[in-house]
Amino acid sequence: MNTEAVLQFLQENWLIIAIAVVVLFLIVSFVKTVLKWVLVIGIIVGIAIYGGYTINDISKVVSTVTDVDKLKDEAMKLMASEAKDAKYTMNEDGTFTVETPSKLVLTGKPGADKVDVTFRGISLGEWSVSGAVKTLIDGAGK
Repeated sequence: MNTEAVLQFLQENWLIIAIAVVVLFLIVSFVKTVLKWVLVIGIIVGIAIYGGYTINDISKVVSTVTDVDKLKDEAMKLMASEAKDAKYTMNEDGTFTVETPSKLVLTGKPGADKVDVTFRGISLGEWSVSGAVKTLIDGAGK
């Protein structure tokens, strides 16, 4: 189990957990029969099942975010090395597209501060036109 996922689950569901702890305390304090332990075990199992699904879902999201960060790092490394092989295309709507052999695609308007970046079909968002991005656009345009 990922600790980040557990912490995220606790932050999102603190109210449910607090209510369950209060209910468990009340049951243990006032109920004096076997029913007490059945209720305690039922509540704990219910939270575990509820939390298990949520924690798994959060783990998937955390790993997806990590994968996108890895893709961003890889895209940044490729920008400088593939600038000479990149293809610059002027689109009919006034925008341009720069595409590299490794499927890194930048789309934007000439003179704009931002471009949309896609790498291997996955959108990496809007990036500022500076540094490696500017180098790629300038290298492809030549």
